[in-house]
Amino acid sequence: MAENTEHLALWGGRFTSGPSPELARLSKSTQFDWRLADDDIAGSRAHARALGRAGLLTPDELQRMEAALDELQRRVDSGAFAPIEDDEDEATALERGLIAIAGNELGGKLRAGRSRNDQIACLIRMWLRRHSRIIAGQLLALASALIEQSEKAGRTVMPGRTHMQHAQPVLLAHQLMAHVWPLLRDVQRLVDWDKRIDASPYGSGALAGNTLGLEPVAVAHELGFTNVTNNSIDGTASRDLVAEFAFVAAMTGVDISRLSEEIIIWNTQEFAFVKLDDAYSTGSSIMPQKKNPDIAELARGKSGRLIGDLTGLLATLKGLPTAYARDLQEDKEAVFDQVDTLEVLLPAFTGMVATMQFDHDRLEAEAPTGFALATDIAEWLVKNGVPFRHAHELSGACVKLAEGRGQELWDLTDEDFIDVFKDFLPADLAPQVREVLSTEGSVTARNGRGGTSPARVREQIASAKSLIETLRAFAKSTSDGSAYKSPESLR
Repeated sequence: MAENTEHLALWGGRFTSGPSPELARLSKSTQFDWRLADDDIAGSRAHARALGRAGLLTPDELQRMEAALDELQRRVDSGAFAPIEDDEDEATALERGLIAIAGNELGGKLRAGRSRNDQIACLIRMWLRRHSRIIAGQLLALASALIEQSEKAGRTVMPGRTHMQHAQPVLLAHQLMAHVWPLLRDVQRLVDWDKRIDASPYGSGALAGNTLGLEPVAVAHELGFTNVTNNSIDGTASRDLVAEFAFVAAMTGVDISRLSEEIIIWNTQEFAFVKLDDAYSTGSSIMPQKKNPDIAELARGKSGRLIGDLTGLLATLKGLPTAYARDLQEDKEAVFDQVDTLEVLLPAFTGMVATMQFDHDRLEAEAPTGFALATDIAEWLVKNGVPFRHAHELSGACVKLAEGRGQELWDLTDEDFIDVFKDFLPADLAPQVREVLSTEGSVTARNGRGGTSPARVREQIASAKSLIETLRAFAKSTSDGSAYKSPESLR
């Protein structure tokens, strides 16, 4: 059957003419909202059944309506049916397609008791809930790749930095795990967000509900929601939950960007801490020797895009009166762009992380340089009864002495330590400070919970693995209301 291309509008009875070409072009949204077609058809099936329960469709009409919607879904899936230039939005296009199959009389009954306002508010929730689970799964895969790298790193020590200056030695595994926890918090944010967006606006109508006796609870359950929005105006006009998703997406971009920055720095010739796999690097069109960390650079750049989507959406929402206004059409492109960006970026970024190789010897060699053991000297002095204020100054004096000679702290002689500590420690005790002038001793001593000692890092790896397995329940679930119930441990 040929596609019906006759123009159809969902409004116009009180107008003496159709929209101007300029208005039609401005109003058109099928170029981005057509991706909601599957959710729209699912909503139409549930709404048709609600009409049947209210006695507004006979059993025969309901059966024919459901058959027509099934046929419409087949045509959408095959590409036989698609929007045309005159379609204002996906809802208009799909009603045109339904009428072509079911006829004007039956097809025209489906719109009773619903508005595009409650329709679109529901559809964006359905779409985002589904894609939140895809993104959660991708984030867990990235976190797992980082954990695998942490396990391979073993007891390798690297220079830990603050202000991009050598600070204290840390395990490479500890540094990598510092990027795992923010990613897992991003997934937890999605889990928590899903509890709030798990409410259907269907039945709110344009803003005040409907008078046709349509019970929205059954529709909500059919569409995967466990609740119905408490206020019909709020249900149709609020987009805070869309903006909340946009924040989580932007925060995810920021977390990935911070790791990207480290990888880019580590991959430079000056650092040479890590080597990226050829399959996850690019070359130069003019310089044959180049091997560029493009995935990390693109991730760093796309974080700005994700932030921009959030900022634009918040600016749109800021000045809107209650209830629905056409400005809300702008909510979809922002989160569509974020989802598209993350779902392409995350697999590539995970592949880069999983295949990169660290130069363990270089990391070990650099770990104690830059006077990174100065804090260990200060803390050793404290353990031997020196107030920290003085210990800090004495350790700084050792740094000054070594720096003036172009040496490292371990190059100082016993006589040097005796002289520096003479006012606070006996001469026979001062040289024993060498006990802490090793990177292995430094990291092993930091054995408090969350510290960089090997034992504590093994604990946090085990804890992260356990949390990942818990969060997989969300990522593997469907948002159809039956496969997933949020356990307390996910809160």
